[in-house]
Amino acid sequence: MILDCKGKSLDLTYPQVMGILNVTPDSFSDGGHFFAQDAALKQAKQMVADGAAIIDVGGESTRPGAAIVPVEEEIARVVPVIEAIQSELTIPISTDTSKPEVMRAAVSAGAGLINDVQALRVDGALDAASELAVPVCLMHAQGPPQTMQDDPKYDDVVGDVMAFLLERVAVCESAGINRDQLILDPGFGFGKRARHNLRLMKHLNRIIALDLPVLIGVSRKSIIGKLLNVTVEERLAGSLALASVAVWQGAKIVRTHDVRETAQAVNLCKYVMQVEESD
Repeated sequence: MILDCKGKSLDLTYPQVMGILNVTPDSFSDGGHFFAQDAALKQAKQMVADGAAIIDVGGESTRPGAAIVPVEEEIARVVPVIEAIQSELTIPISTDTSKPEVMRAAVSAGAGLINDVQALRVDGALDAASELAVPVCLMHAQGPPQTMQDDPKYDDVVGDVMAFLLERVAVCESAGINRDQLILDPGFGFGKRARHNLRLMKHLNRIIALDLPVLIGVSRKSIIGKLLNVTVEERLAGSLALASVAVWQGAKIVRTHDVRETAQAVNLCKYVMQVEESD
């Protein structure tokens, strides 16, 4: 499967790596590191060299408890960075936002995919995505980032997440967004306790079976710190382990801060899955 990201191809025949580029002062792992445009462009170039197939540019932190960023400020953060990447690199760019105004500004600047943690539930987002006609990643989240980790509960986390994603797919199709333009993200860490995340990962194949590309984002997340008792800076090994489990089950996109190491892990998984059974 090849996605057309505003004239730039994202080949999902094999699993690919999405590099995270947060142009924010407060993201949980790399907040402030790439806030300046020059630093952001330099990081984007490095991620491409390290094996990223797409760069995900975000101007508002979605960590638990994060503050809401005004629309104008988010646009001011992401548009110059997207324009700079667009002018110097041929790689597809995604915009990590839930705001329809930011979606329009980002796609106008050169983004070719919308990565929405609210799955187009913000007023106007569905219409914007339909009008922009670029691929969309729909993510499950139980509540907004400000409160999502307060007290998440599920009857059956895998079934509940699947039902939500299928409902959003149906809504998108009704709004004129083609099914072959959609990507699903179970939303690891978004309104989920450690046990919920583990169950989702164990049964990720059930979401894969919905027959749409699946994106997973587990890079440096708190579940790794909680289970392994390590700091954010020490979560690379855990991130790679979870990414490999996901790719083995069929995930097509791995969203990560650590592109070089993740690309190596993803490629090794791919080699194992492709190897011939006979000598």
